[in-house]
Amino acid sequence: MVALAGAAVLTAALGACGGDDSGDGGGKTLNVLIGANTQYPAEQQAWQKSISEKFKAQTGAEVKFETFASASDELTKIQTSVVAGSGPDVYAIGTTLTPTAYSTKAFVTLGDEEWKKIGGREKFVPSSLGISGPDEKNQIGIPWVGRPFVMVYNTELLKAAGIDKPATTWDELTAQAKQLTKGDQYGLAVAYKDNFDPWKFIWGMSVQAGNPIVDGKTARITDPATKKAYQTFFGWIGTDKVVDPAAVGWTNSQALAAFAKGKTGYFALTSALAAKALDDGAVKGKWAFTLLPTVPPGATTRPANGVEAASILSGDNLLVADYSKNKDLAFQFVKLITDQEAQLDIYKALGQLPANAAAAQTLTADPKLKAVVEAQGKSVATPFSGAWADVQLALTNAVVQSIPDLAGGSMTDAKIDERLAAAQKAAQSSLDRVK
Repeated sequence: MVALAGAAVLTAALGACGGDDSGDGGGKTLNVLIGANTQYPAEQQAWQKSISEKFKAQTGAEVKFETFASASDELTKIQTSVVAGSGPDVYAIGTTLTPTAYSTKAFVTLGDEEWKKIGGREKFVPSSLGISGPDEKNQIGIPWVGRPFVMVYNTELLKAAGIDKPATTWDELTAQAKQLTKGDQYGLAVAYKDNFDPWKFIWGMSVQAGNPIVDGKTARITDPATKKAYQTFFGWIGTDKVVDPAAVGWTNSQALAAFAKGKTGYFALTSALAAKALDDGAVKGKWAFTLLPTVPPGATTRPANGVEAASILSGDNLLVADYSKNKDLAFQFVKLITDQEAQLDIYKALGQLPANAAAAQTLTADPKLKAVVEAQGKSVATPFSGAWADVQLALTNAVVQSIPDLAGGSMTDAKIDERLAAAQKAAQSSLDRVK
């Protein structure tokens, strides 16, 4: 994964490559970059076709979608486009990568005029604006969809085990998982080999314990709270034995599929996107969402400096490229896909939670989504730093490098210390490069 901070110095040369369009979309093509939905690819293609037809009827312009499959692909595309001064007109990027994109200075800063074009800031769920920019006067990210993270649990298995309510602390989750584990039944499903999941556990547990991981220009990955987070995460499969040993090679979709078979108490990190797969599985009619624990490992209450982070502020922001020759069309497209009707359409098609406040409000009537909507309101933004993408990668690499040890059952504190020291060095180096 390539740091983008250096690309910022190149953007000064891009002015001649950009330019506003006339506003007439006839014969024009708007290029849009979004993440590939590997869980529901057919549904995503159908949504793309539908929204393209609506946009063409509205403006006369075509929409050409391009997709990326990983954070690395996402970052590479941003970097190459910034350097070349050409590429997508509109980017739909993960919220945690917005600071990295901001550091390039290659995207339109949203003033009152730009917000007015898309319906105003008040159009959006307030918390969804939390990572649009470093402050209200320097925003580039327009909220599109939310993916707040929650847990899902098997109501039937918890009842059979005599568990009255789902866990609210990480220690309680571990204890309940032990209670649920017997024979071919496991307490937890965790995606240890997923490209995106592991660091979210570590970040959440750390900030709940009062360690932000990035404190200004200083990385704090070797902090005891973060080590405790890794010990807990590794312990589920290594020492507690509450996770299927096969989980060491699972992605998120594989962990979801395992839970859906009905032999697991909890799936520890998921979103509303999982609902369709759950209802198609053996757990239909016996699953429910609940908040992830908000009390850090080793504690029964959150410390005074701890943050009640139910989820990272997760989802996608829409960014308009400053080099685009179709800015007016770009903002018309952004308005279309953030309006209430389109927001509800994408929720129905893909399970993406609306960032549009009116659309999100309509979902509160669904009892299954109560915890998801609550998690959205209690989501906390990751640090707004151009180095965050590299910090995120460093946190993930500590898990990637530990997969062989977890598979062999030989994870030790010394190995955790070694990997956290390497992650600290990588993260601090990136923070030092970003201005």
